[in-house]
Amino acid sequence: MSWDQYIVSVKGSEDKTYVQEVAICGMVSGSEAVWAKTEGLASISVEEIKKLAGSSASLRECGPKIAGNKYMLVRDDTENEQSFCLILSRRVEGKEISMCVGKSKTALVIAQGKPDVKGGQLVGNVFSVVKYLKDNSM
Repeated sequence: MSWDQYIVSVKGSEDKTYVQEVAICGMVSGSEAVWAKTEGLASISVEEIKKLAGSSASLRECGPKIAGNKYMLVRDDTENEQSFCLILSRRVEGKEISMCVGKSKTALVIAQGKPDVKGGQLVGNVFSVVKYLKDNSM
């Protein structure tokens, strides 16, 4: 399956999804890169990938940036076998913008919600892809 198909899987069907933007990034040290993305997350940098792939303790101290936008860590469920995700949030023009960042062995699956969609509502879309990748040692 191409990485673009994973994007489609995370986004879900247009009429039922909470997801607006998606990126799949490689996070193996020294090989960090964006593998597939939608337009709104096209500018994710290698430094941002490294920060997201690192310790969540550093994310608590100084929230990460994704595609140049600063987020606050809301919840770290990366050790939860029903999630494997970080929940991040920021406010833009009075609306909440949430991110769900799932971690597999080699990849980050990043989903940005539609305005005012809570991060927890994104977990199901991200989890299914992250679990598939983990189950296949990816």
